[in-house]
Amino acid sequence: MAEEFDEFDELELEEDDETEEGKYLTFNLDSEAYGLEITYVTEIVGIQKITEVPELPEYVKGIMSLRGQIIPLVDVRLRFGKPGRDYDERTCVIVVEISDITVGLIVDGVAEVVAIPEEEIVPHPDLDETDSRQFVRGIGKVGTAVKLILDCQKLLEDDEMESPSQEA
Repeated sequence: MAEEFDEFDELELEEDDETEEGKYLTFNLDSEAYGLEITYVTEIVGIQKITEVPELPEYVKGIMSLRGQIIPLVDVRLRFGKPGRDYDERTCVIVVEISDITVGLIVDGVAEVVAIPEEEIVPHPDLDETDSRQFVRGIGKVGTAVKLILDCQKLLEDDEMESPSQEA
């Protein structure tokens, strides 16, 4: 049920709504495993040149140009209040599209695409809106492992974060 990614550079994902239902792209931040609904993911690319933009929140690292489109980049580590780290060859940008807004999510590394039936996703206990758990929609059980399933919309909601792609 899992598809492993050997090469992260410019990996394009096929759009097929029927086969995407219940599938999640999993990625890592430190030792924690997260999942994003595959329906939001348009592609995965390696880390590229980032142009800094002044007066944005710390977790918005800047913008990058991807085939002529300007995409704001959110460092998911910083968005979750984790300490930053240097980017390396495993660092990836997961390009997502939500409500006609395209954003790149910088993660430590992409793992695989897994199918997680809705009945295998349980609510996050003790949701506390003051930390990164506010972005977690639920906990997906994959065999003996668990993946924190993110709410992509909440991850990108922020009054401080204006979309630089709108201004370009």
